[in-house]
Amino acid sequence: MPRPRAPMVVHAGRGHGVGMTSTETAPTTPVSATLPEGLRLGAVHLTVTDLDRSVAWYQRSLGLRVLQHDARVARLGDSTTAVLVLHEDPAAPRAGRQAGIYHYALLYPSRAELARAAQRLAVTRTPIEGASDHHTHEAIYLPDPDGIGIELAADRPRAAWPDHLGYKGSPDPLDFASLMESVAGQEPTERVADGLRMGHVHLHVGDVDRGLAFYRDLVGFEEKANLGSAAFVSAGGYHHHLGFNVWRGHGVPPVPDRVVGMREWHVALPTADDVAAVRARLSAGGATVTDRGAGFTVPDPWGNVMAVDVA
Repeated sequence: MPRPRAPMVVHAGRGHGVGMTSTETAPTTPVSATLPEGLRLGAVHLTVTDLDRSVAWYQRSLGLRVLQHDARVARLGDSTTAVLVLHEDPAAPRAGRQAGIYHYALLYPSRAELARAAQRLAVTRTPIEGASDHHTHEAIYLPDPDGIGIELAADRPRAAWPDHLGYKGSPDPLDFASLMESVAGQEPTERVADGLRMGHVHLHVGDVDRGLAFYRDLVGFEEKANLGSAAFVSAGGYHHHLGFNVWRGHGVPPVPDRVVGMREWHVALPTADDVAAVRARLSAGGATVTDRGAGFTVPDPWGNVMAVDVA
C-alpha cells in the first residue's frame, strides 16, 4: 500500500544481478498458471552501509532477534525464522531516481503484537513517517538507518475485509488509541514474539502495465488492483503480496548493481512442481532465469530480483 511521506500524517522500499537462462525443466504433473494458495514470502535481502549500526537499530527499535551476525552478513527475525538478511557494503550509494524497493512489510501475528511494536517505537523514540488503516490491515511506516522503507503491519480478520480490499478511496488514519487498548496495562517488551513474517514487498518500477505483464502473466500472481500509477497482486486471495508503482517516474532506469536497498526478495511455493511451472512460464516469456539449489532467481524488467524456492 502507498507509504505516506509527510511526518506523522496519520494516513495511508529499493535488485541485483542478471544470470543466464538455463535449460527448461517441465513439471511432472499439470499445474495451474496461477500461483498456489500456499505461497508465502521468505526473507528480504538488503544492502546496508553499516552492518553493526543496522543490527543495533533493528534490535532496539523493532525488537528483532539476531539469528546470525558475521563480519558482513546478519540474519534477523523472531526466534526461529529470518525475515531480513542484511549485507554490508560501506561504499553503496543511496538510491536515486531509479527502480528498486519502496518498502517491505513485516507482518505481525496479531493486532496486539503490532501494538507492542508501537510501544517499542515510542520507548526508543524512533521517528515514524505515518500510519494507516487500510481496512484489510493496519500499518505503521518508518525508514531504517539507510532510509529503506519499512511497513509494520497486522492483518484484520479476513472475514472483515471489504470486497474492494481497501483499494477504493484513501486509507483511513490509524486509530492509535484503539490499537493500544489491546496492550493496555502491559509493559513494553524488548523483543518480538514468534510468528513475525514477511507480509509483502512494494517496488518502484518504470511501467505498471509492463510490471503486470511480468508479475501477473508470467509469474502467475493474481491482479487485485490497478490504480494506474500502482498495481497490487497476490496469491490465494490475499490483499497483496506485491505492489509496484511508478512514483519515481515513468521509465525510470533499472536498479544499479551496487546501491543501498533490496538485493532480492523470496517467494516460497508448496511443491517442486509449482516452482517448475513458474520457471517454465518465465523462461518461455524470455525472462533470465538462473537456477539456484531447488529453486531459481529471476530479475524483473528493472532488475528487482525475485528468488523462488520450495517451502
